Amino acid sequence: MSDVVGTVDQVSVYPVKSLGGRTVAEARVEAGGLVGDRAWSVVDATTGERVTVKTTPAMAEVVATGDDEADTITLTEVLGRPVRLQHASSTHDVAPQVDAAAVHLVSRSAIDRAATGDVPEGCSADDPRANLLLALDGDRDERDWVGRAVRIGEVELTVTRTPKHCLGVYAEVRTPGRVRPGDRVELLP
Repeated sequence: MSDVVGTVDQVSVYPVKSLGGRTVAEARVEAGGLVGDRAWSVVDATTGERVTVKTTPAMAEVVATGDDEADTITLTEVLGRPVRLQHASSTHDVAPQVDAAAVHLVSRSAIDRAATGDVPEGCSADDPRANLLLALDGDRDERDWVGRAVRIGEVELTVTRTPKHCLGVYAEVRTPGRVRPGDRVELLP
């Protein structure tokens, strides 16, 4: 028997790795993560090397519009050097370009804890960059789910670990499907 522990508050997709994300009304979740999530990366137009927010923090302030040409112009202006967007499929990599796991889950309570100082070093509590923002019941803590399975909407995930420099937890996809705000979050036996 499953244990309902809350609901999905917000679903976010980050179309371009290291850029700001946008909320969506629903997302299809495949084995590699949310469809369209981190499908593009920013590369230096001269060297072809990937440009990331770790080395270029100004990138986090840019939200991809979905217009590749406009996004490239904006990024070139913001970063002060010529860059271009590169789709994951052009690098023979069909999965999203994630560094840690397919799905990043963060609860509102984790954001509240961070506001009181319970936040890993190097993590932004203002922008946890989560795919799924959860409203959990009572004093529930998603960090307790490591090693557990969770069903969110049609999707089943296995929570694999807590991030070193982020709020919440990382999870891998067991069963693909759709997820929407309002969907129940259930811990599975």
